[in-house]
Amino acid sequence: MLTHLVTPLLMCIGMGLAYLGAFANPAPHHLPVAVVGQGRSAQLLAQSINDKAGGDLEVRTIADRATAIEQLRHQDIFGAYVLPGQATGQGTTGGTKAVPELVVATAGSDTSASVVQKIFTPVAAQQGAPLKVTDVAPTAEDDPTGQGIFFLLVAISIGSYASVAVIGGAGAVLPIRLRGMLAIGTSFVVGVIGALFAGPVFHLVDHGLWGLWGMAWLYSAGILLIGTGLHTFLKRWTTLGVMALFVMLNFTSSGGIFRPEMQNGFFAALHAFWNGAGFVEGTRSHVYFDGYGLAGHVWTLVLWLVVGVLTVGAAALAEKRRRAAEAAVAAGAAAVAAAAV
Repeated sequence: MLTHLVTPLLMCIGMGLAYLGAFANPAPHHLPVAVVGQGRSAQLLAQSINDKAGGDLEVRTIADRATAIEQLRHQDIFGAYVLPGQATGQGTTGGTKAVPELVVATAGSDTSASVVQKIFTPVAAQQGAPLKVTDVAPTAEDDPTGQGIFFLLVAISIGSYASVAVIGGAGAVLPIRLRGMLAIGTSFVVGVIGALFAGPVFHLVDHGLWGLWGMAWLYSAGILLIGTGLHTFLKRWTTLGVMALFVMLNFTSSGGIFRPEMQNGFFAALHAFWNGAGFVEGTRSHVYFDGYGLAGHVWTLVLWLVVGVLTVGAAALAEKRRRAAEAAVAAGAAAVAAAAV
């Protein structure tokens, strides 16, 4: 009885450490932002903000607004503070006073955009002007925070790793090749369900649904193949293993709630190559940022799929050797019995 309680207790500890470690105290760590303007005033303002931030921000100066928008769409920066009179069309013509402008891209991360706005609102107040906020990459109308993609990731992940238990449980009667085929087929269905949720059901995205389905299939197939292969080695610990890989470390490093610039170094490092980050950032790139950086995120998902194929291959070799060893033991026992007779 006590041994059966070990798994849920370990899950409780792991989930607490992962989620609280990743989400409990979000704070910017070298968050890149920009001051847009020419001349000494822009440089002094950027230096002043950098000094006050103490390493929380990386403030750079950019000469013009168009360049700042391009860097926002490439997610090189997460906010650009445009000094009064620097934005195209601003001026004092007709008695309208130029005001500072903050340019953000909420599709990249709504939480990062909110943090940047909190940083620059008092800066504008010190200049005696209201802050104008412009969003150059807004999210879909039915996903105002942009976090719907993260919860889509959660749904696809649960559908994938829960199926691992069913496929793995059939290991006693099904050969590993057939289990691998079942994993691929299941991932196809999970990807379709994810695309339906994202499009017709909840309208999380308003275009690019086929591309989203392709990434959902790659993501799900990687989880299912890795889980199916691990079941040969982990047996009843497989559920704990896949939860550690694809929930505890995966959701927390995906960037769906907080980008890596808002997390500690451990989860920020995982974001660079973990499969959940590949799906979330790939979907953002595909839907909101004209495919910029999409190839790298797709390759991340492909590499996890390759790891899944290799894991299934290793499981096939292990099961073949296990059968050979069992056959040898049975043959030896038969020989001993025959000799005794």
